Amino acid sequence: MKIGLTYDVRSAYLAEGYDEHETAEFDRDDTIDEIEQALNTLGYATDRIGHVRQLVQRLARGDRWDLVFNIAEGLHGFGRESQVPAVLDAYDIPYTFSDPLVAALTLHKGHAKRVMLNLGVATTPFCEVASLRDVERVNLPFPLFVKPLAEGTAKGIDGQSMVTDRAQLKRACQRVLDEFRQPALVEPFLAGREFTTGITGTGASAVAVGTMEIELLAQAEPHSYTYVNKERCEELCHFPMAPADWAQRCEELSLAAWRGLDCRDAGRVDLRADADGNLFVMELNPLPGLHPWHSDLPMICTAVGMPYVELIDRIVTSARARVTGARPRGRAHQPASVARA
Repeated sequence: MKIGLTYDVRSAYLAEGYDEHETAEFDRDDTIDEIEQALNTLGYATDRIGHVRQLVQRLARGDRWDLVFNIAEGLHGFGRESQVPAVLDAYDIPYTFSDPLVAALTLHKGHAKRVMLNLGVATTPFCEVASLRDVERVNLPFPLFVKPLAEGTAKGIDGQSMVTDRAQLKRACQRVLDEFRQPALVEPFLAGREFTTGITGTGASAVAVGTMEIELLAQAEPHSYTYVNKERCEELCHFPMAPADWAQRCEELSLAAWRGLDCRDAGRVDLRADADGNLFVMELNPLPGLHPWHSDLPMICTAVGMPYVELIDRIVTSARARVTGARPRGRAHQPASVARA
């Protein structure tokens, strides 16, 4: 079986002139090396494709794959994580992780929260601030938390994201509007414990791998798992596995969100508790980081004794299940390896 790899590598964009912040969500070169090595260990032939524009070029040349292992984040727009899946759907080529609808929905934190609230999944109330005029319409009790509406890797989150009055709220929203050119998401600040639950599988087959707590050390930025804390997590944070009672609650809530939003194959759900211990889903990550020792999902797997190659195997096995029993493809759209058979 021939598996193509689609991805955005940070070093390539830095070489093009993008800065560290613009490329924060993109992968390290060694992440691609580790994924490819795991796939080869599992017996798959691999082909590095690259980002969405390189994918389009390869498709135009007639290249095809039996499956694409997609971790491309994209660069522009609320639909950037949907770009590779949408192109692959157009060519009827199966791929790992979520489809274009779910990728766009979960990136837009406001829309994702609306769906979760409709499903009865516990998440906080919120407001979207698209201009400074909207600040006056925010009627949530302080303290509040402000972050970009559609970013990952904690981009736009720092020690000033928790605000205690309307003047601070206005400054924090202005910073998001100016720096990210997108609305700010405003929600109540949750003063309790923070967790992330790792999940593999799809639908009824989805299972929780484990739940990790995020504890900030004394030298970390305050209040939350900020961009700096995440980038320097080895020195600023501690990551114990959650106590059994907390893990059970996190995993029940995470699986409800994961299945409710139709996420696929593997990912994470981030949760936080309020001061009374009530848990809320903060956001879903259906396109998880996969660096073996820096990304949260592989860290969870390591903590529960799951080898990295097993995580990759679970992802591919889950994706391959969607191919089994699928309608036959027209010959012109078959992977090259199938068309030659």
